[in-house]
Amino acid sequence: MSTATPRPADPAAAPVRLVRHGVLCLRLRWQLAALGALLDGHSFWATGRQRSQLGRMLSGSQVVVSAWQGKELVGFGRATSDGVFRAVLWDVVVAEDHQGQGLGRRIVEDLLASPPVAAAERVYLMTTTGEGFYEKLGFSRVDSQRLMLKQTSG
Repeated sequence: MSTATPRPADPAAAPVRLVRHGVLCLRLRWQLAALGALLDGHSFWATGRQRSQLGRMLSGSQVVVSAWQGKELVGFGRATSDGVFRAVLWDVVVAEDHQGQGLGRRIVEDLLASPPVAAAERVYLMTTTGEGFYEKLGFSRVDSQRLMLKQTSG
């Protein structure tokens, strides 16, 4: 009597798991190429970022959330906050083949629930095409304020 070796589970069928990273973001620091590929492939505002820039970006973020399906990075978001008055959500991105399944909502809700963001009296974000998505999560358009931008060489 022979027994068949079970096949490994299909990675595409694996559940998506969220990771809220600690201050050092160690897992993502080892996966900067994967983070760069996610941003390059699924955003227009964050393409072409270098690994060294991504590392500094993670260091300057109080909250970082990543979404993994098996070993594949399929979602990401981060926030900065003074922990009292203001917080800002940045770089929320979900791989296109995972959009429409609630993953973006999970990432944003996890960012909002983090202590530095939850303690802030106002949470801001900027979006070009995601206004409807963010309105479903309780954000509203603010016409009384203007986005101001100063380009620097960075």
